[in-house]
Amino acid sequence: MSVNVVTHLNFRGDARAALTFYQSVFGGDMAVITYKDAGNVQEPSEADQVMWGQVAAGNGFRVMAYDVPSRLPWNQGENAFFISLRGEAPEEITTYWEKLADGATILQPLGPAQWSPLYGMLKDRFGATWVVDVVNEYNPS
Repeated sequence: MSVNVVTHLNFRGDARAALTFYQSVFGGDMAVITYKDAGNVQEPSEADQVMWGQVAAGNGFRVMAYDVPSRLPWNQGENAFFISLRGEAPEEITTYWEKLADGATILQPLGPAQWSPLYGMLKDRFGATWVVDVVNEYNPS
């Protein structure tokens, strides 16, 4: 038996745009169920918002998202979570970095770090903070 952990992002009206953007970066398939699709419309203006959405790519990338209904509290918060994107090939990581950086605030430019050949941090256009690096064998010495 095995389990998977998937980052689930919460938005206030931007879930579809965020999922579309992440699909443009990583590829894969996007699935979206709106509140209307699920027969769970509480507020008519939110009927077409995302009740459940996911992008799943063959390279292992997976993210879920939804729009928090206006009747529930929502606060994006500060540093509530990071999305860690790790890969083995510097070229692949650099390609993802360049796509994620479109409209982003760069917090740490992508470059060599003591623990990794490439490491960077950015806050994407939807407010999600990404920690991006190339996996390197840990050497405590």
